Amino acid sequence: MTAPAPAPAGEAVERPLRDLRFAALGDSLTEGVGDPVAGGWRGWAALLAGHQPGWEFRNLAASGALTLDVAEQQAPMAKEFAPHLASVVVGVNDTLRRSFDIHRVAVRLDAVYGGLTGQGAVLLTACLPDPGAMLGLPGPLARPLARRQRAVNAVVHTLSARYGAVHLHLADPAWVEDRALWSADRLHPGERGHRLIAARCHVLLAERGLAPGAPPPVEPEQPPPSAAASLFWLATSGTAWLARRSTDLLPQLLRLAGEELRHAARLDVRAAEALTSALAAVSPGQGRPTGANLSGMPTVA
Repeated sequence: MTAPAPAPAGEAVERPLRDLRFAALGDSLTEGVGDPVAGGWRGWAALLAGHQPGWEFRNLAASGALTLDVAEQQAPMAKEFAPHLASVVVGVNDTLRRSFDIHRVAVRLDAVYGGLTGQGAVLLTACLPDPGAMLGLPGPLARPLARRQRAVNAVVHTLSARYGAVHLHLADPAWVEDRALWSADRLHPGERGHRLIAARCHVLLAERGLAPGAPPPVEPEQPPPSAAASLFWLATSGTAWLARRSTDLLPQLLRLAGEELRHAARLDVRAAEALTSALAAVSPGQGRPTGANLSGMPTVA
């Protein structure tokens, strides 16, 4: 099957709906963490693909993946698969690194999006809530992470519009505050949350003429974690999980919290300036990154 070029955002596309190849790229959210089944994780992408007749599905996502991992490891595998539909949901782990640089995040995502759509794939993207809000961190600790995640989401919004992606909003407060949607770790959706993501993606894909089957059921098969289970996870595995994801950030986060108390307005201005520079680097008419230098600053064609 030859895949047509992606249509502009909001327009339907004409394509065969069966025998569609779907590749899922990203981190633990797409890997399926929080939705356990026999033998491992399932997750929203597998739930979505499993209810579409004839779809061939490959989940390339991996826990802890950064935008660099998606660009250098997952995207080449996806391009070999030549998907007709490709989801790219990543960025939270970048915000948990001391080396966070929104410019580099933008360059990498631009290269990934451009490479996949250049092969004719339709993109499926999502903006995400910040981990500080999910963990319920105190304001001075949460605000630096929130600022970073807002910048990532702004890049994702801009690039999704440029590449005509099917885009899902997952950063709205109603989604974040509904604890019934989340697993005991408070950072990954539980089964109910994964099913809701799959159902919302199905609605958006159906609007573009890309979902031939019924949406996956939204009611979970397993009971949600109890409050006791959530507290136990936070007291044991939760602390270790956050430490593994942000080993190099924790000392810096304490410093950032101190600066937050003294210079919040100044930090907002700096973040806005960095975001403006990052968006300018990937904006049409100002040179397109070649993607040859994904770990550093962009090279311009």
